[in-house]
Amino acid sequence: MTNILIIGFVWPEPKSSAAGSRMMQLIEAFKINKAQITFASPSSKSEQAVSLKELGIAEQHIVLNDTSFDQFIKELQPDVVMFDRFMMEEQFGWRVTEQCPDAIKILDTEDLHCLRKGRQQAYKEKTEFNDRYLFNDIAVREIASIYRCDLSLMISEVEIDLLKTKFNVPSNLLVYVPFLFEDLPVEDQNKLPNFQDRQHVVTIGNFLHEPNYQSVLYLKQTLWPLIKTKLPKAELHIYGAYASQKVNQLQNIKERFFIKGFANDVNEVMKHARICVAPLVFGAGLKGKLTDAMAHGTPCAMSTIAAEGMFGNMEPNGFIEDDAEQFALKVSELYTNETLWKEKQYFGFKNYNSRFNKSYFQQQFLERVHQVQKQLEIHRLTNFTGTMLQHHSMQSTKFMSRWIEEKNKQH
Repeated sequence: MTNILIIGFVWPEPKSSAAGSRMMQLIEAFKINKAQITFASPSSKSEQAVSLKELGIAEQHIVLNDTSFDQFIKELQPDVVMFDRFMMEEQFGWRVTEQCPDAIKILDTEDLHCLRKGRQQAYKEKTEFNDRYLFNDIAVREIASIYRCDLSLMISEVEIDLLKTKFNVPSNLLVYVPFLFEDLPVEDQNKLPNFQDRQHVVTIGNFLHEPNYQSVLYLKQTLWPLIKTKLPKAELHIYGAYASQKVNQLQNIKERFFIKGFANDVNEVMKHARICVAPLVFGAGLKGKLTDAMAHGTPCAMSTIAAEGMFGNMEPNGFIEDDAEQFALKVSELYTNETLWKEKQYFGFKNYNSRFNKSYFQQQFLERVHQVQKQLEIHRLTNFTGTMLQHHSMQSTKFMSRWIEEKNKQH
């Protein structure tokens, strides 16, 4: 595993999103083996994008529906190609197979897009989420992409279970890789501001991500009016990258509802807040805002969707509540009761250190990749569905891509 190509949906922005942090964690895992890493993306870079060159990672801009990629990958000859989200595998997977058939193909799902989309649709239609919503057009594409790859990285145990039970995906195609964090020593925990030195309620999340925007709307319209009467001095501080005009317009100083925008230092924001709220109404994957809160000793009030996959069998670092009245009550209780607050803080530290143990999960992940590398032919023989999908999608995707390519030449 010496030469690795990562095809990114976007250039990593660890300060803007949990997906950006996650990508940097995976890059770090690959670097353990002193691998040569190239990061390629068809997207344009933003100001928030991290400089990969400074970390010794080669950067390459690639073009969609263009044979220049074939030449690039043929010269690179990677041992491992990792796709950041299924859309990148759809675009470039068949070209990788054509030019480097022996390269291991890994899909980093980030979260299950079909699950998030299905929940969003059910929420929009004000009805209960079920299989009819799960088996959507995104699912058809995403599950096909999982089958076409040799391994898919899953951030949530709940989503692994869903893939196995609802879509019959074999477990040897899936690897559980949650967020990867260094242990938080007790001396660092003790240095954090205490209950008395903290104030206000905080929430954070990239506003380009629809679940985050909808949760802010829910706070504005339903939850904060209930919470602010119980906590007459507390303010709600909402942070997130890419706040649009429609987001900024939600600010109401009189109601103590503040849109703070991009957080330059999430650590400072989180460790001075008394509690964090995450009332997500739909979504998937793991929530970076909750692990940020755990790391800084900030207890949380969250919805079932937000808490999904976070705690396993462990006690949460706060309350999980979907009823609006009860949610407001729990926030008030957590905000005012120091004993309860300390207890929930302790659970947060415990979760952080055991559920997201960096060295353990890094090792598990790299061992699985190595295992597949050693027995690639046997591994692929057990995945006939993947071979079949590879064959058919290569024909159709290839035809479509070549058609677009020719069309582009004419302009």
